[in-house]
This record gives sequence, structure tokens and C-alpha cells, in this order.
Amino acid sequence: MDWDDLRYVLAIHREKTLSGAAATLGVSRTTVGRRLKETEDRLGVRLFDRTEEGFAATAAGDELAETAARLEAEIHVTEGRLLGRDAELRGRLRVSTVDFLFAGFPEVFSSFIQRYPGVEVTLGVTNEQVSLIRREADVALRLGNNPAEGLVGRRVGRMQFEAYAARSLVDRMGPGATLADFPWLHSDERSDGRWLDDWLARNAPGAKVSLRSDDFAVRRRALSAGMGVTFLACFDGDADPGLVRVGARLSEEARDLWVLTLPELRNNRRIRAFMDHVYDAFKPHQRTLEGNA
Repeated sequence: MDWDDLRYVLAIHREKTLSGAAATLGVSRTTVGRRLKETEDRLGVRLFDRTEEGFAATAAGDELAETAARLEAEIHVTEGRLLGRDAELRGRLRVSTVDFLFAGFPEVFSSFIQRYPGVEVTLGVTNEQVSLIRREADVALRLGNNPAEGLVGRRVGRMQFEAYAARSLVDRMGPGATLADFPWLHSDERSDGRWLDDWLARNAPGAKVSLRSDDFAVRRRALSAGMGVTFLACFDGDADPGLVRVGARLSEEARDLWVLTLPELRNNRRIRAFMDHVYDAFKPHQRTLEGNA
């Protein structure tokens, strides 16, 4: 076996689907399937069982993925040392992310800047999805269960969302208040808010909307001021002592967090260093992202 075989096995083991592994590796879904079959045929052992939920590793698959993960970690450590000594690791790096992610984890970015002082980071914080293809950014941190076609990268975590209210609002509404009794915060006509309309119709019929705004920062301040209930990423809501969960998790709306770039840029030293750094920096925060802290 060679390292390339192990990379494919490890990607399938982590992502559970051929399409997810393909996005991580920067190849087609067909290529991933073909490489897996070739590896299983060469070893004479089945590495994954195909199920309705995706690819489930066999005992052999788990053992091989564990070996691959150890090798990957050693390679990343070596690459990190080499990149840190590389005099060419300089210049501009344009990064795009969403506002609440930067607000919740500024240390992910500050630690990169400290580690690579020769890289000049331009950080775009926006809720609009910038185009990497049009070179509006070099690399992006994005939420989504299926990365956009034509982009490659790594999944760094899975983010859960739950409904939060200010403690003052909960006290005002009283212990017997239902989701339908609370006022809600909503987006305005500039965003497609039909998903929340549908959710409220199913789970809080008759609930009133107290304020609409397409600006997340406005809704976030309105939430803290006790104007209504809204959904937040669990790491954001749990970090605010003035907020409490009101018992409504958007399990079906959980989103993967990806760090993505263009295939032709993935071997750029600055971009590779940033993507590897982000992946490692978010490892300790997995429980926080999933709302289990």
C-alpha cells in the first residue's frame, strides 16, 4: 500500500459518503469509488459496508483508517515545521468567514497570525457567500452539508443550532409559556425565511413575530434585549450568560463547517498552512460546536 491509498480510505471513513470524500480529496465521486474498489481488491478484504446511512467501516476498515490517521498526523507535524521555517511563507491571504464564527472563535485566527507573522491576513466577515471562483477570497470557512461544486477542502466540525431567549424574557413570560407564547425574531423579505415560517407553523402555531431584520447583528442584539426568541449556533448561545435555551433544537438543520479553496490553489503554501491550522485549531472545540459543552 502507499499513502495515496490510505488517504482515500481515511477520507471515506471520516465523511461516510463518496461525495463527501471526493470534496475533501478534490477528485470526482467516481474516482473515490474506483480507488476504494481497487484497494479492497488488492488487499483482498472488505473495508466498508454500504448502508442507507452511508459507508460503515468494517473492523479492517477501522484498523486501516486508524493507521492512516496516525500517518496523517505525523505528516502534518512535519509539514508544519517545514512551513514554519519556509522564508516564502509570506504575502497576502484573503479569508472569508461568517460574523458569528469569528466572534466565537477569534483565537483560531489570532493563533495563525502569531504562528505565521509573515502572512498578511485580510479577513472578510460577511453573511453573504463570497465567490472563490471569482477570486473574491482565497479560502473560506463555510457552513453546508454539501460543499459547492468545484471547491476542495476539509470538514472541521458540525454545528448545531437551538432556540434561545434572554433570561429576562423567560422570566417575564413565566414558567408555563410555550414556544407559541413567545415573540419571535425573523429575517425580512431580503432573505428566504420560509424555513422558519414552516418550522413555526409546525412547532409554535400562532406565534407572533415581534421584529424582522436581515441583519444578524440586529437580531442578535434584539435577542439579548429580550425582544424575542431566535435560533443561534449553540456555541454562541451557550457562551452568553444572559441567554437560555428554550427547548427547540434544529437537529435537521445541523450544518458541517468546512474550510474550502479552489483546486488550483490547494498547494499554495499559505493556503495549505491556513487550512491545516484551522482544522487542528477546531479539534478541541467539537463538543462546543455541537452544543454538548
